[in-house]
Amino acid sequence: MGFLGAEHAILQAPLGPDLSCPELVAAVSNAGGMGFLRAPDQDRPEVVKQLIQRTRELTERPFGIGVILHFPHEENIKAALEEKVSALWVFWGEFPEEKVDECHKAGVKVVHQVGSVEEAVKAGQAGVDAIIVQGVEAGGHVRSKIGLLVLLPAVVDALQGYNIPIIAAGGIVDARGYVAALALGAQGVCLGTRFVATHESIAHPLYKRKIVEAKVSDTEYTDLYGRSRWRAPHRVIQTTSHELWKDELPADGTEVGQPIIGHTTIYDRDEEVPMFSGKVPNSSTTGDVENMVMYAGNGVGLIHEIVSAASVVKALVEGAQVIIQQQLGRMMDSSSSREGRPTMV
Repeated sequence: MGFLGAEHAILQAPLGPDLSCPELVAAVSNAGGMGFLRAPDQDRPEVVKQLIQRTRELTERPFGIGVILHFPHEENIKAALEEKVSALWVFWGEFPEEKVDECHKAGVKVVHQVGSVEEAVKAGQAGVDAIIVQGVEAGGHVRSKIGLLVLLPAVVDALQGYNIPIIAAGGIVDARGYVAALALGAQGVCLGTRFVATHESIAHPLYKRKIVEAKVSDTEYTDLYGRSRWRAPHRVIQTTSHELWKDELPADGTEVGQPIIGHTTIYDRDEEVPMFSGKVPNSSTTGDVENMVMYAGNGVGLIHEIVSAASVVKALVEGAQVIIQQQLGRMMDSSSSREGRPTMV
């Protein structure tokens, strides 16, 4: 098999808090990619085990689970290792060598998402099994301040000799982005926004529609949402309500005390959704969905329809093969043309 046991090095990002449900993850893995569940932002090992067990009912292929290191996570990781999930995805924090070794002893691979060369080198030194390089173009919470076009080759150069697969993330939604990432030195790609707009994702229908309708200029890098939980930049769709409210929240403000604009069920818990909350609307969400955060990367303008997760993987693989063959053909034609020209002296 190829990447971490999957046929193709095409990863579906762990979409939070619960959008990458077992159905989506299994669909990606069954199509030859590698799907990733998302662990809760609290230590809830029983939920982690339920998610993994449900996904195993839907696929025999490798899949993983993502953990945000900024939040309580020790029990969640312990549960993932006990379940012997194929891979653990970690992000937004340190994951030193002893933690990596613990995962390896349990037979679990480690994928570390980073947003800088320095983070990538630390992950390489810790002995992770793959590194995801996230450019500033990415949707959701964004670690990087640099575009993928520059950051990715810089990481590739810095990790020469480590023999660690490098995966590109940020604004990639189609085969053209896949091939571009390969040209920059990546061995594969990671997609988030494209998989939100699939049939299997449990994102709210309005959220999916906003992705499909968005233009390439319709995302914004901001820190407006979810400030009480973490003060970190994120990329969102510029909805009408976002444009209306983005300058209203004081610099030191949070969503605490803001009006409740809806309700949602995340995993098995009913929760209120305050204005400016970082809770994305899922299929259970009710209320003023238009005013809720909708994370998305710069690639939204290239997404024109809601499709199956399997068709996303297939289009990436087959499309990339066509592009590469076409480029090789052009190169061969160009070389033959030059060889037939008279030499200028």
